[in-house]
Amino acid sequence: MAKLTGPQIAQEGLTGWAHLLRGLQTRIHTETFAAGLALVDAVGAVAEEMNHHPDLDLRYTHVDVRLTSHDAGGVTGRDVRLARAISTLAADAGVRLDSSAVSLLELGLDTPDRASVRPFWAAMTGMEPDAGGDLRDPAGTLPNVWFQASGDEEPRQRWHLDVWVEPAQVRSRIEAAVAAGGRLVSDSEAPSYWVLADPEGNHACLCTWEERG
Repeated sequence: MAKLTGPQIAQEGLTGWAHLLRGLQTRIHTETFAAGLALVDAVGAVAEEMNHHPDLDLRYTHVDVRLTSHDAGGVTGRDVRLARAISTLAADAGVRLDSSAVSLLELGLDTPDRASVRPFWAAMTGMEPDAGGDLRDPAGTLPNVWFQASGDEEPRQRWHLDVWVEPAQVRSRIEAAVAAGGRLVSDSEAPSYWVLADPEGNHACLCTWEERG
């Protein structure tokens, strides 16, 4: 099944779902563990019927859900259909989906020679390289690690965080970061990503799906 583009996903109008780095995510506020467990059971039954299975994280008062089609490397119609089915289950249970509560974290390492350092970080983390050379956790619990090409002379921050959020959350995140003592370094690549820095100058990026291939 063909992978959907960001605009195609946006056109589906999936209320309560965030499109974050090749997947759809939401947090379902269940208030109690028993309600969350019942919802997970219902989602599991629907997933079995559709033969398409989400990643579920059950916590005391919420359930985090992530949908992706691994064979396509992103979001497909299967994920959209399952998202709609999960939204219906949540509505029937009287619980709320919240796309503003979810984000996704990646780690980026500046390096002039990723081939030389990647085996070390794979061994340290127990992760495996994908077709593009990024490191991914087979269990899907650790943040992805990717390697950003850089020179070998200039001073630089070696590690930085990429925080993936829904486009609607960017402005409030930037305002909160600036209010906390940070600064906006660059918006030249917006709306794909914004570069921010903490009070010591350490950089991090806010990333969205917009204007990406």
